[in-house]
Amino acid sequence: MASNTIPGRSLILAAFAAIYLIWGSTYLAILIGLKTIPPFLLSGIRFSTAGVLLLGWRMAHGERASWQAGSQHAFAGMLMLFGGTGAVVWVEQYISSGLAAIIVASLPFWFVLLDYKQWSYNFSNGLIMSGVLVGFAGIMYLFDPGKPLFSQGLNAQLFAMLVLLAGCISWAAGSLYLKYRPAAMSTTMGAGIQMLAAGIFSLAASWQQGETSEFTLSSVSPESWLSLAYLIGLGSLVGYLSYVWLLSQRPAVQVGTYAYVNPVVAVLLGWLLASEPFAWRQLAALGVILSGVLLINLPRYRTLVLSRKM
Repeated sequence: MASNTIPGRSLILAAFAAIYLIWGSTYLAILIGLKTIPPFLLSGIRFSTAGVLLLGWRMAHGERASWQAGSQHAFAGMLMLFGGTGAVVWVEQYISSGLAAIIVASLPFWFVLLDYKQWSYNFSNGLIMSGVLVGFAGIMYLFDPGKPLFSQGLNAQLFAMLVLLAGCISWAAGSLYLKYRPAAMSTTMGAGIQMLAAGIFSLAASWQQGETSEFTLSSVSPESWLSLAYLIGLGSLVGYLSYVWLLSQRPAVQVGTYAYVNPVVAVLLGWLLASEPFAWRQLAALGVILSGVLLINLPRYRTLVLSRKM
């Protein structure tokens, strides 16, 4: 009996480590990749490669997707990955990887505001609405121009932060679209379609922006190649599949705890390995934002505790 239980626990711990540490470290990997690879091209290569690998794996096992289901996942992929994750890549040209991760920590607030089918519950729950207000207070603290966090181009960096907030909204919208319009296919097949669609869209944007006309393979540094391989293999494949698997093994509120850990990992790695400024105001804003996330999740945590006692 013990031999069956221990490997299961080990796999669960490994999966949590993946979504905690790998997803938290992708912000630094993006920063390194951007040194010699343009942003849209970096996203395009990453998502296209990961998408082809996932689709090839599922198709080799005989799975096929209908046009309707495939188009749903493709649309969601453009919202979540091109609009959401792609925004992270683009803005890291202007703001630190740690600051980007702190802003992305605001995602739960956008889910509360955009999930219209849950409005009657969310807007009537004092803890949830308090969490939203506290979280947005933390975000506004980051945007205070009287206490600049930035080392260059204040206007450009403020605009980048707004773009990233729009990316968070895009990710939440894509996630909710899939939640309420589920497509009949495996999660892995759906992820492959999402990634391939986002990759193709990113490559088209790269061409439209003129990135490909000036890009040469010889100009890419070994560090950027390694970061791209890390983003494909660990960030898009291992991290995502660990997340999906954990959702089938543990309550969503437990799996969602990665939202507390990722920004902390990103800030520390950016400071230690990329010499990014360690701004106490960023940490204060992060604390306020994560307090808001905790308030939003408290009703779910209480439900989980009560269900276990019963």
